[in-house]
Amino acid sequence: MRLERPDDADGTTPGLDGNDGAEAAASPDEPSPSGVALARRAPADSAARMGDAVVLDGVTVVGGRRSADEQVTEEAARLIAAAPAANTTRAYARVWAEYLSWCTTTGRTPLPATAATLASFVAELAGRGLAPASIDQALACVSSAHGKAGLPRPHTTGARDALRAYRRDWSTKGGNTVRKAPPITINILRSLVEHTPDDTPTGIRDRAALVLGFALMGRRSEIAAIDCDHLTFPRQGLEVFIPMSKTDQDAAGQTVAVPYGSHLSTCPVRSVQTWLAVLREHGITTGALLRPIDRFGRIGGTPGWAGRGGLRLSGVTLNAIVKDAALRAGLADAERYSAHGLRAGGATTLADANVPTGKIAEQGRWKPTSPTVHGYVRAVDRWKDNPMGKAGL
Repeated sequence: MRLERPDDADGTTPGLDGNDGAEAAASPDEPSPSGVALARRAPADSAARMGDAVVLDGVTVVGGRRSADEQVTEEAARLIAAAPAANTTRAYARVWAEYLSWCTTTGRTPLPATAATLASFVAELAGRGLAPASIDQALACVSSAHGKAGLPRPHTTGARDALRAYRRDWSTKGGNTVRKAPPITINILRSLVEHTPDDTPTGIRDRAALVLGFALMGRRSEIAAIDCDHLTFPRQGLEVFIPMSKTDQDAAGQTVAVPYGSHLSTCPVRSVQTWLAVLREHGITTGALLRPIDRFGRIGGTPGWAGRGGLRLSGVTLNAIVKDAALRAGLADAERYSAHGLRAGGATTLADANVPTGKIAEQGRWKPTSPTVHGYVRAVDRWKDNPMGKAGL
């Protein structure tokens, strides 16, 4: 039986090396060699020691006692902590813990970091076999820490040169050929839905999650964040309000139009309406759309629900919904399927239907110049009118 995790029960974020994040050796009460004390992690709403602390994306960088003009108020600290997206906060906290642990082990000063320290940190991460993009993120985290602590940005030329050399070596050894999760194109989606029950609350919810995720080309975080109140049903179909996304960090919000489907089983409008009817039968008309369901079939938020945590599905469970459907459908490499395949597959399907790249980007909330969406289009275009097909081989 699938273990469904509410959105606040994803577990401990692993460290960069795949193990649990290392505890920072530097205590907030004991100055580091640089005279700056470092706290590994602070809750996003923590106001502890705000008079002499700077909040770095969920990590608190604590300096010496500051004057009144340099002190951060409790409300300002709360707003600063809430600014980055949750995924960014978790990623930076993980990197920060690893960086502090490495600095302590090697006897280096975390802040301010020298060019030699950053280059050596890059070499350390490269030695662990991390992807270049992950190392680039680590550099951004450490650089951001300097800015948040009121220090000049560190010199990263040497670190960037080391990363550039590693990226070439990583590519030569096949690091950039690691197989990605397969895109869930329309034919695969139909197979997933056909092998998902339509007579149980769990099956009805999962069908809605699959087809809505595809139609929105939604990120896991976007799909999980949808509330019942975010849905409206004009005569053309369904409109979904996305409060915030990766490319909308200011939370201006965006309304995405989803038309009726031509096939009943994969119509996102009817699938969502069917799931909403189930929620109404259980007295749920507001709040999270996609909710955990316990092993007794009780929906999160209803009397007797045996689940723990929040009333919203986690990204982990969304992945499990897709993977379980792929296993039931008997797809090759079923274990490799994930919720991201809905986003990639939607873009791939539209590109195959000759939808302009700009329209695909708009529907999926990519930036018009996003290399990701252009990559999906190129993967399709390389087979369209391929000149070698006319060579007579």
